[in-house]
Amino acid sequence: MPGVISARQSEHVPEPRDEAEVGDRQRHPTVDVVIPVYNEERSLPGCIRVLHDYLSNGFPFEWTITVVDNASTDGTERVANQLAETTDNVRVLRLERKGRGLALRTAWGFSDADIVVYMDVDLSTGLDALLPLVAPLSNGHSDIAIGSRLAPGARTVRGPKREVISRCYNALIRLSHGARFSDAQCGFKAARAEVIRPLLQRIEDDSWFFDTELLLLAEHNGLRVHEVPVDWVEDTDTRVHVASTAIDDIRGLVRVARNKASGAAKVEDLPRRPEPAPIHPDAVVAQRRETGLLWQVLCFGLIGAASTVATLLLYAGFRTWWPYWVANFVALTITTLLNTEANRRLTFIGRKRPGGRVHLQGLVVFALYYAFTSGALFLLDALKPRHTAALELVVLLAASLVGTAGRFVLLRIWVFRHDKSPAAVAGEKNLEEKVAA
Repeated sequence: MPGVISARQSEHVPEPRDEAEVGDRQRHPTVDVVIPVYNEERSLPGCIRVLHDYLSNGFPFEWTITVVDNASTDGTERVANQLAETTDNVRVLRLERKGRGLALRTAWGFSDADIVVYMDVDLSTGLDALLPLVAPLSNGHSDIAIGSRLAPGARTVRGPKREVISRCYNALIRLSHGARFSDAQCGFKAARAEVIRPLLQRIEDDSWFFDTELLLLAEHNGLRVHEVPVDWVEDTDTRVHVASTAIDDIRGLVRVARNKASGAAKVEDLPRRPEPAPIHPDAVVAQRRETGLLWQVLCFGLIGAASTVATLLLYAGFRTWWPYWVANFVALTITTLLNTEANRRLTFIGRKRPGGRVHLQGLVVFALYYAFTSGALFLLDALKPRHTAALELVVLLAASLVGTAGRFVLLRIWVFRHDKSPAAVAGEKNLEEKVAA
């Protein structure tokens, strides 16, 4: 039903609603599509018209459109209220403070729908992706669904500047947090309400980093994130300030990593997905085993060899511009990030550790490794100031090999040490009982 919701007095996230009042939500889920707007009096009518027509023609779920007026200073509030009064299933939420994250936190918190969605007012993402976005949430298969402009099958039309910035930012997220999603900032996301509400209480950002923080917390807490490749066309009339947003995003990545390491990013009251169990009554289930020492040594050696070659090549290139200690630092920083992530995914399979803690400990190991290799170069420079570039590379190679052996020991006994939490032990016991039954 159309209507206007006032949030002038309160911008906090309300307590979750009593699900018993809603009925059988699993068979007949409801969807709330949230459109955050700031000074969009020109774009809003066309957006609502197109979206309303799409939802009215064959969308298989009961739906509502919620326009969140994000402290607009033009005529957006007036236009939104007119649309709510004249269009079925459209409502308006007015906030007196800016911030896309704040808009989503408030609207999703107020919503009584089973599935909450958000999309940008410019409709850059093709609406054909909306049903594939919502479907895996409606049957409980996934917890959060995101549109991705970088997933295989996606098609985008945008300028080279935004393309480069987007790819670099998402690569930084994967390197720093080990994230598995490909596109954090696409304005096309959905979530199961029962899952998203506990997460909203932990998300600190009220602006553009909200999306990234949401996904990082979701993965950190074991939620299943589903990606949908989308068709996306850039609208150049944007409210995003790239420079300030990039700085805020980097600060946010550091803050989330710190929260992961301290345990503050863990959300205890999330609905937990049961451990996978065989469906076939006569299935012979493979036991989950940790990789052995031989595999770890072999895999670590191959990754280390590739990293050493990459370090030497990068160092040789950077050395033409910078002093040896700067060239060594930059080369090692690049290869160490890739090396740690490769070892997390391949070498120490079965040793599940919090991603933030792993990367922080990896930085400590990197600092020791850097000090050792740089010390070797410093010693060479002190003993033989006029040495050749070839000798310098030989010394660096020898120091890298010794340092690599030390890194393996530290990674195995400290960063990826094997310790089973009580929850993990209980989960394995439960799985064994199911298999035996």
